[in-house]
Amino acid sequence: MEGVKAKNKTDMLHGPLFKKILLFSLPIAFSGILQQLFNSADVAVIGWFEDSNAQAAVNSNGPLVNLLINLFTGLSVGVTVVIAEYIGKDETDDIHSVVLTAMLIALVSGVFLLGVGMLVAEPVLALMQTPQSVMGLAAQYLRIYFAGMPFVMLYNFGSAVLRSIGDTRTPLIALLLAGVLNVGLNLLFVAVFKMSVAGVATATVIADALSTVIVIIFIMRNPLLRIKFGKSKVRAVYLKNVFKIGIPAGLQGVVFSLSNVCIQTAINGFGDKAMAGNGDALYFEVYIYYFVSAFASAAVTFAGQNYAAGEYERCKKVFRITMLSALAVSTVLSVCFALGGRLFIRIYTSDPEAIEFAMLRLRYVLLFEMLTCFYEIAGGVLRGIGNSLLPAVMTLIGSCGLRLVWVYTVFRLFSTDFRMLIIIYPITWLVTGVAVLISYFVITKKKYKRHITAE
Repeated sequence: MEGVKAKNKTDMLHGPLFKKILLFSLPIAFSGILQQLFNSADVAVIGWFEDSNAQAAVNSNGPLVNLLINLFTGLSVGVTVVIAEYIGKDETDDIHSVVLTAMLIALVSGVFLLGVGMLVAEPVLALMQTPQSVMGLAAQYLRIYFAGMPFVMLYNFGSAVLRSIGDTRTPLIALLLAGVLNVGLNLLFVAVFKMSVAGVATATVIADALSTVIVIIFIMRNPLLRIKFGKSKVRAVYLKNVFKIGIPAGLQGVVFSLSNVCIQTAINGFGDKAMAGNGDALYFEVYIYYFVSAFASAAVTFAGQNYAAGEYERCKKVFRITMLSALAVSTVLSVCFALGGRLFIRIYTSDPEAIEFAMLRLRYVLLFEMLTCFYEIAGGVLRGIGNSLLPAVMTLIGSCGLRLVWVYTVFRLFSTDFRMLIIIYPITWLVTGVAVLISYFVITKKKYKRHITAE
């Protein structure tokens, strides 16, 4: 185990937890924010040099992109849990084979998504009632963006591998370098070469490639993780363990994305100003959510290692620390973004009508972002201790189902009121959060008690 400790950025099994969880989580949050800044830079540059149609074309793709990639990125959670379990049990000899399995899953997933994205771009955008004035540019952006899916998948899985041993800084460094490149290329392709949405999509693909290369280099330099050609093997047991945790986690993301696609379809009915303003406000929600998601990632990894090592009291502490930290950060950021709303929105657009739609989203959705902590943190611990299916089922019932019912019943009675559409977000966050929290307390009480009794 000493070799692991020497290479592990965070010793999750010993000593105080708060500082370690904070140092583990913050790089993940900043990595997510930098990744989102790729899209933000796209929108900002388009907003400066093009019209609202071009900006709406970029904004309208977000829910669809998330729907198509979330299942496969969810599998990366399985990779983190599997490697964390091997470390917790002090069984590290075959981790290099798990890494090979993970990277092959990533590559196959990326190629599959590339093909699907090319085929379904325009038909799906049409189903989402994308206005004809936006359709051509939106489909063009989507096809180019999906050309980079192999890079996106390899980066996400590579980052999951590094997180499993406590290294959250390398993915941040990779995204920082890629982000600088992305912004520079955006300005070059749009302002100089006049490539419009094709330019920002191409810049994103190139930046994704750079971040992927950096992460893979760091994996290959780590003796614990390095793929040993000729020795590392893909085995059914690794696939089974990754899929057992990863598929339910991916389904949870797909469920959220599916419901968001339905809501985006309704938003599209309000026109390009609503599409642009809603998308601009959404970026600030995502910035907050990345902090929540980062603490949830810490919950998965810390709980996974400690549960495998039989440290059940530390698992309880992991839940308390990550929950309170996520609630504190998300609440502070929500209030700050809401109070400075118009100033922040003007970073992306100066259109008065788009700004008004954005402000509605800030008041009725962003201010309640802290509700996501309840299901993300509780679900993260459950996945870490091997229960990934139940959070996915709770999300299906409390989020996707309720949102679909709302859109096709309540909202139809108030179809001209934008507020009556978006208010369903905090409602479903609350319902899903309560359901997952109850599940967490019931399951962990039984599992910890059973293991302690057996010992």
